[in-house]
Amino acid sequence: MKTYQQICQELRAQKFAPVYFLYGEEPYYIDKVADWIEHYALDETEKSFDQQVFYGRDIPDINPVIMAAKRFPMMAKRQVIILKEAQVVKKWENLENYLQSPADTAILVICYKGKIDKRLKGLRSIDKSPYAMESVPLRDYQINKWILDYIRDWNAQAAATKQVRIDERVVQLLADSLGNDLTRITLELKKLIDGRPEGCQLIDAALVERNIGISKDFNVFELQQAFVEKDILKANRITQYFADNKKEHSIQKELTMVFGFFSNLMIFHYLPDKSDQAAAAALKISPYVVKDYRKAAQVYSKGKTFNIIGYIREIDARSKGVNNPSAGDADLWKEFVYKIMH
Repeated sequence: MKTYQQICQELRAQKFAPVYFLYGEEPYYIDKVADWIEHYALDETEKSFDQQVFYGRDIPDINPVIMAAKRFPMMAKRQVIILKEAQVVKKWENLENYLQSPADTAILVICYKGKIDKRLKGLRSIDKSPYAMESVPLRDYQINKWILDYIRDWNAQAAATKQVRIDERVVQLLADSLGNDLTRITLELKKLIDGRPEGCQLIDAALVERNIGISKDFNVFELQQAFVEKDILKANRITQYFADNKKEHSIQKELTMVFGFFSNLMIFHYLPDKSDQAAAAALKISPYVVKDYRKAAQVYSKGKTFNIIGYIREIDARSKGVNNPSAGDADLWKEFVYKIMH
């Protein structure tokens, strides 16, 4: 099995494998590899004769795709055969035989988005194939670095006048607000890069609010800051905004983020080495935000942090109707803020 990075390096060097079986629950890397091959493996004239795209919903089994891959190219040295939506194909029996001796005049790309159904004959050992690549969703703690790497790669290809910088707080805001959907994160980063005023290099919170609608003042990151700073008024304003905008800020979603912060704070309390680098490695966060945990640890003792984690679980259960006949989100948020601050 190859990694995404290995495949990208080989593609840039025009070294093509006869088969790419791209699978997994993160569609971003699957699409990136497939799109690159679709756009650059053949020139425009060759594509007209020697490139064919299949869709899983349109074929009864894998056989039409394999038969196409076995044909000789008409104009190019090789042909490109791409199967999209492969996860809906039900019969794969002949794939195993093809993989044992794939045509050297074809590049067969199979895009299987999701977990492999190993009950299907032909797919039972595909994850062990040298032609396979698994695309795994990033963990939450990996998102900050991924965003910074994206900006670094952008700058590596952009002219000096198009270079961008991104505020570390904005990185955290995007990570908290967008989750680990890399396709969505990429689209939003492109909006931010393209939406900069003339001559502006910095992506800041105001630009985020203007271009992708994430409030720079009313978000879970600012709520955590309010808790750290013991700013009751700010915390109540933010949670009231959440209650008034439940579609974008459901109480369960935001409580999950707050739970993550205080869970990390509990771990921080017990770290033998609380330096920025050691704490960042232990908590799997950016070194930039360690200072928030250091400050929070001075405000909230181990015992208080333990109690807050209990409050979060209680409010979460009540928001789902457990032992809660009437209190709405606004009331639950007010109670939660009061318990944390007192």
